[in-house]
This record gives sequence, C-alpha cells and structure tokens, in this order.
Amino acid sequence: MNIVFLDRKSIGDDLDLSSFEKLGKVTMYDFTTPDEAPERVKDAEVIVINKVPINEKTVGNAKDLKLVCVTATGTNNLDKEYLDRRSIAWRNVAGYSTETVTQHTFSLLFYLLEHMAYYDEYVKSERYAGDRLFTHFENRFHELSGMTWGIIGLGAIGRRVAEVAEAFGCKVQYFSTSGKNHTKDYKEVNFEELLSTSDIISIHAPLDENTEGLINTAALQKMKKSAILLNLGRGPIIEEEDLAAAIDNDVIAGAGLDVLSTEPMSPDSPFLRIKNRDRLVITPHIAWASIEARTRLMEIIYEQIEEFRKGRI
Repeated sequence: MNIVFLDRKSIGDDLDLSSFEKLGKVTMYDFTTPDEAPERVKDAEVIVINKVPINEKTVGNAKDLKLVCVTATGTNNLDKEYLDRRSIAWRNVAGYSTETVTQHTFSLLFYLLEHMAYYDEYVKSERYAGDRLFTHFENRFHELSGMTWGIIGLGAIGRRVAEVAEAFGCKVQYFSTSGKNHTKDYKEVNFEELLSTSDIISIHAPLDENTEGLINTAALQKMKKSAILLNLGRGPIIEEEDLAAAIDNDVIAGAGLDVLSTEPMSPDSPFLRIKNRDRLVITPHIAWASIEARTRLMEIIYEQIEEFRKGRI
C-alpha cells in the first residue's frame, strides 16, 4: 500500500510512527497546502491528514485513492459527497482524548479560580520573601464545592467533565444545543437558565448551525458577574470581540480558552488587546495533545488502515 501523511507535524514529531512501514510504503510531509496536495497524493492509496482539505481539487488526480484517515474527530475538511461519488472511504477518530481534555478543562478552571498567575508572580517577584505574614489574602477565591457547573455539549467529554465536577462537589446541569440529547443523570435546563444560574460554564460541543456564535454579548450579559467561561469545543462558538469586551467590562469573572476562531491565533485577535489579562487564559489548542492521547490516536489510525488492508486481500 502507498500511504501518504500530508501534515505529519500536526500530531507531533515526538511520536514513533515507524510501525506504519509494516503496512506499505510510507511518505510523510510535515505540512501540505491545498496547492501542494495534488502532486503529493497522485499515487496514494491511503491519505492520513488532520487539517488539509480533501476535495476534488486536492485529490482529484489521486486515481488509486481508497481511504482517507483523519487524525481528529472533526471532519469539516472532508468533502464527503465527493468522496462518496468516488467510493473513497474515510475514517475519523473519537474518544481518544476524553481524559486529556477533561484534565485540561480543570487546569484552565483552577488557574482562573485560584488566581494562579497572580500568586505565582507574587512569590517569584520576591514580594513573599519580604512579607511579614505567612499567608496572603490579596486575591480572594472560593471553593469549587457547592458551585453550579453548566455544560454545553454533553457528549463523551462533557459527561466525563460532569463526573469530575460532581466529585469536587459541584451541582451539574446541562443544555442540549441540538435538543436531541437527553439524560436523567444530570439536570437539563434551557440556555437562558444555564447562563443565569451557572458559576462555571464549560463548552464541549461541536461547531454547527446550533452552536456557531452561541456565546455573544446577549448571552454573556445573562451570566453571573462571578462566572467563569471555559471553551474546549470550537473557537467560533464564541464571538471573540464580545467576550473580550465582557472581560474588560466586568461582565463575567474570566474565561479559559483552548480553541480560537482562527488557529494559529490571528495578530488581530481582540484577546491580544485585552486589558484584564489576568482574567483570561488561552492555551494553543493543546487540550487533546497529551502523549497518551496522541499515542492512542495513532494506534487507532494504524488499526483502521490495517483493517482496510485486510479487507482488500
């Protein structure tokens, strides 16, 4: 089999992918633009991609192409109608990062909730070394136990976050963006109630017509002034100009983001101009990217190609 990786760097160059050579000839490119793709895939039977768009323009001359593997859960970059017309199979990967994203959700929360940036700087600036009191009360914080945690997107990750939040003593409630997903395990509320009654809101939903721009000025103004917003879903779910203004104008207490509307971050991002920088934490789309999660991801991709290969024999 002729296997071509189009954006190898997207899964990190610290993983050993030599096992794929057992499946056939392997060619790896660190990055591939849509203009570079046609030449690189022309002899491919299997393509492994993350963000590269797959459509008639990019793979139209790949006459032997039979399988596209996406090293992610989202498949917005696939023209599925075109792939179906050509009987080209595609596979994505789900469930590999549930524990890692859950862990990162709480990392963002505690950084904000306990003012970690402030206290870290207080000590490292040697202010603590010159203080008289053994403790420091400048930035007050509250216990997580007893708070209401609102979840937008109660899929596998949302459910795991709910379980951990309950372990910390939170009261969990959720809002179904599609109106189709329901469970008796947690309290279901409408969007307005979730906004107005949650101390913490975490987003774990996909980007679709129900979620794009869901968190805007109107939504933010319904939240508690003490609330913390976390986005581990997709960037465009939040209107970024609106959130930046809400943080600077004390509409909400803070926000933790692992996803942005433009990735890598746009030089024009409103978050680069924010005044209350200590109330915002942004990580560069790393919630999914623990070594364990990426290893599981590529093991699943390997199995998908192996199963496909066996099916052809």
